[in-house]
Amino acid sequence: VQLQESGPGLVKPSQTLSLTCAVSGDSITTTNYYWGWIRQPPGKGLEWMGSIHSSGSTNYSPSHKSRTSISKDTARGRFTLQLTSVTPEDTGVYYCYQTIFATGLRSDYWGQGTLVTVSS
Repeated sequence: VQLQESGPGLVKPSQTLSLTCAVSGDSITTTNYYWGWIRQPPGKGLEWMGSIHSSGSTNYSPSHKSRTSISKDTARGRFTLQLTSVTPEDTGVYYCYQTIFATGLRSDYWGQGTLVTVSS
């Protein structure tokens, strides 16, 4: 399983950040998984943003719920994060991940991360 983030490296304040994660491998044929996003601001720890289940249900961090939207295109093996009204505090490395539940086991996969800078 491989995940690859893509999107703009630089976004201006107040704009909407849109990132896409392309997923390849057998994972997209399973039926019980989560696709999600985690970020790491400079000098800080990891921060979970939200996830979308294979059923289509979503969960978001309370801290960013009003600005966050995650959608998926299973047929194309990709999912998207949209974060509205960004500020410099949204700067950081954004990682996409997949958690798969199959035959009683859990497997986690991460992308390599993409740096997003919010600046005018």
